[in-house]
Amino acid sequence: MVFFYQLRESNGLLVYLQKKSSVEQTLEQYDAIADDCRSTFAVKTRDYGTAWRILRPSSLTDQIMIKARRIRTLQEVRQAQVDEPPEEAFRAIINYGLMALIQLEEGANPLEEIELPPEEALKRYDAQLSATRDLMIRKNHDYGEAWRKMRVASITDMILMK
Repeated sequence: MVFFYQLRESNGLLVYLQKKSSVEQTLEQYDAIADDCRSTFAVKTRDYGTAWRILRPSSLTDQIMIKARRIRTLQEVRQAQVDEPPEEAFRAIINYGLMALIQLEEGANPLEEIELPPEEALKRYDAQLSATRDLMIRKNHDYGEAWRKMRVASITDMILMK
């Protein structure tokens, strides 16, 4: 297990403090981003309801593709004409992915009442988020967090490929 250290001055002496393992650091980073994505999902669910429930998984994956294309364009041209940072597009990809997982589990049928109360939508969102966190932990164990050595452009390309 790899640990990160930080230097700190104490009474004129420099001391090394053991910080966190890479696993702990990854989980903290994951949880912070997940909280941010969940917050966005909660606000939009309160504002717009769960209209996305009518979308088939293929429509949601098209939304993921659109966001990934925008990220790739920004990576290549390095100039945006819309005032939205690429990080927002990555967060949208996460939320669309979780919506697609909910749809795969629940199904979409435009002939039935499919609107979910905000609390129920968040409950289902949290269940999928928890499942993806668990999967990430297992994959990071097997792959040794190889994604940390990847270029962001490669991650964007992989999203587009899938």
